[in-house]
Amino acid sequence: MENTELKQKFAELYGEGEIRLFAAAGRVNLIGEHIDYCGGKVFPAALNLCCTVAARKNNEKKIRLAATTIEDKVTLDLGKLDSYRDLPWGAYQAGVAYIMAQEGYEIVGCDLLFDCTVPFGSGLSSSAAIEVATAKTLAVFSEEAGGKSADNPTLAILSQKAENEYTNVACGIMDQYASACGKQHRAMLLDCKTLECSYVPLDFGEYTLVIANSNKRRSLQEGKYNERRAECEEALAILQKSLPEATCLADITPKDFKKASKALSPVLLKRARHVVTECARVKEAAEALEKGKVKAFGKLLNESHFSLRDDYEVTGKELDALTEYSRNFKGCIGSRMTGAGFGGCTVSLVKTELVPAFIDTVGKAYESAVGYAADFYTTTIEDGAREVL
Repeated sequence: MENTELKQKFAELYGEGEIRLFAAAGRVNLIGEHIDYCGGKVFPAALNLCCTVAARKNNEKKIRLAATTIEDKVTLDLGKLDSYRDLPWGAYQAGVAYIMAQEGYEIVGCDLLFDCTVPFGSGLSSSAAIEVATAKTLAVFSEEAGGKSADNPTLAILSQKAENEYTNVACGIMDQYASACGKQHRAMLLDCKTLECSYVPLDFGEYTLVIANSNKRRSLQEGKYNERRAECEEALAILQKSLPEATCLADITPKDFKKASKALSPVLLKRARHVVTECARVKEAAEALEKGKVKAFGKLLNESHFSLRDDYEVTGKELDALTEYSRNFKGCIGSRMTGAGFGGCTVSLVKTELVPAFIDTVGKAYESAVGYAADFYTTTIEDGAREVL
C-alpha cells in the first residue's frame, strides 16, 4: 500500500490528525542458515519488502492495533501487557511493548495501523519486521515523552527478546538485526555471538537475485525449529568434552569437528556437521563477493541447500523441487532455501536477461509438480528500521 493510501486508511480508522510512519524491513539471508543461534556469522540483507506502521499518540493508557490485510483489531491495556501472549494476531506487538516496559522505556498510548508487504510464513521474516517496526515506533515515542531512546541494534535485541520470551520462539538474532540494521545495496556479515557487523557491497554483475516463494506456509512454532536448536545444544555439550575451548558450534573448525565428531549419534552428527560447514561457507561467500567471484558464490548457494536438505533436514519437497528446477535452468548458477525452512522461500542467481524465462519455466515446472503456484519477487536491498519522513 502506498504511504498516502495508508494514511487515508489510518484516518478512516482513528480520525484525522497528524500521522507518522515508521518502517522496518523483511530480510533475505543469502547464506548462513540455522547458524545464528549457534554463534555463527550470517550474511543477510534488508529488503524493500517491509512492514510500515502508521502511528499517532492517543493520550490514553492503551495501544490500539489494526492491519490493512486482516480484519482483526486489538486493544492492549498498558497495565496488562503480560496478558496478550495467546492472541492470534497482535502478540508480536504486545510482546515488544511488554519487553520494552520491563526494560524501562516509557510506553506511550498510541493508535497503530500495520501494512506488511513481507509475505507471512515465507521465510523472509515478517515477524521480525513487525517486531522491529513496533519497537522503532515505541522507542521514538518513549524518547519524546522524556524516556529512554534506542538505536537500531538495540531495537533488534529488544525484538529478539520479545520473540524468545513472550511468544516462546527460540530464534537467534539475525532476523531482527537485519530488519533493524540493514543498509541499501549491501549485505551484512553479522557475527551472531558478538554482534560485530561489517557490510559487503552487493554486485552480482550480469546476474540477478531472484526470490521465489514456495507458498508452502510454515510456522516456527509448528515446525521443528526449536527441536533443531535443542539438538545443536546437545551436540555442543558432547563436543565440548574433547574441545573445551569451544563456546559454541561456530567455534569449531571443520578439521577439529572431523576429529571430535565420533562421539556424536548419527542424528547429532548431521546437525552439527551442517552448522560447522555452513559457517565455513559464509566466510567463503563473503570473500567471493568481495573479489567479484559471482559463480563461486552461486556454487556455495547450492552446497548450502544440499546441507540443509541432507544434514539439517529442514527443506521438504516444495523447497527441494523449487531449487532443483532452478538449478536445472541454464541461466541459473545457484539456488537455495532461505529462512527457517519447512516451507517459505528460495534465492537463486539468474542471468539478468533470462529472468523472465526463468520465472516462466521454473514456475510452470513447480506448479505441475506440487499442484499450486510459486510467487516470484523482484526486490531491492534497502535500509532497515527508520521513520519515514
